[in-house]
Amino acid sequence: MQLDDMRIFVATVDAHNFTAAAKRLALSKQFVSRRVMALEEALGVQLLIRNTRKLAVTDLGQEFYERARRILGEVEDAEQAMSLRRAGPRGLLRVSAPMSFGMMHLSPLVASFLREHRDVRCDMELSDRTVDVVGEGFDMAIRIGTLQDSSLIAQKLVDVRMIACASPAYLRRRGTPKLPAELANHECLLYGHGGAVSWEFKVDGALKSVEVRGPLRANNGDLIRDSAVAGLGIVRLPDFIVADALASGKLVPVLEAFLPVATGVYAVYPQHRQSSVTIRAFVEFLRRHLKTLAG
Repeated sequence: MQLDDMRIFVATVDAHNFTAAAKRLALSKQFVSRRVMALEEALGVQLLIRNTRKLAVTDLGQEFYERARRILGEVEDAEQAMSLRRAGPRGLLRVSAPMSFGMMHLSPLVASFLREHRDVRCDMELSDRTVDVVGEGFDMAIRIGTLQDSSLIAQKLVDVRMIACASPAYLRRRGTPKLPAELANHECLLYGHGGAVSWEFKVDGALKSVEVRGPLRANNGDLIRDSAVAGLGIVRLPDFIVADALASGKLVPVLEAFLPVATGVYAVYPQHRQSSVTIRAFVEFLRRHLKTLAG
């Protein structure tokens, strides 16, 4: 079994067909198909189910794919570790980040990082969905808030201030909450996915969680903010999302005596990528330049 055949198989699974994999690898479709068949013969198992429309991965194929990705990642890291001792960060860096945070803060920083490291290329996906870092082939992702349990390594970049606020029209109609517990009687606009949502505040020096409900839940902070501006309810969002609306008076803060707890911004990446010089350099660059957000 050859390492190149393993790379071709992984690329084929990622691309979902031989044609796209061949294009990505700059090889012929026939060559890619033959090498995958040679790999199956060497392993003595069927990795792919072929039909006229698309490829399907067998159970053994999926297991081999996951192991192969880890092995190839370790090989790449080993190659980088040897070469980058001399050359510094280089290669393709695939990053996923939340839309609002990416547009406001990552965009200029990525440009600066790439100017400093001319041998690095960046493939950036801005989306508020929680991507499968390993399964979708990302080198790292930026996450804001409580992290889900996973095997990913998490490095905190910065803490951001959370602000609870609403439009003047909503507060005139429903009243201004004086205590966090009063949020139970208000329409709250929720950021995230399904399940119960609690907002944390400091009450008498201790953290208190308040379960909130409302007419809208979305995984995009800009949409939630704009809905609050339209008078739909109260939001609790990072200050960088609501700062302009607060400055213009379209939103006003509430419960200022009970400061919402700050939330962390993290870089997460697979364990097999922790030795990557490029990832380490990018994480440290972000940590250094994002300090101003904590002010």
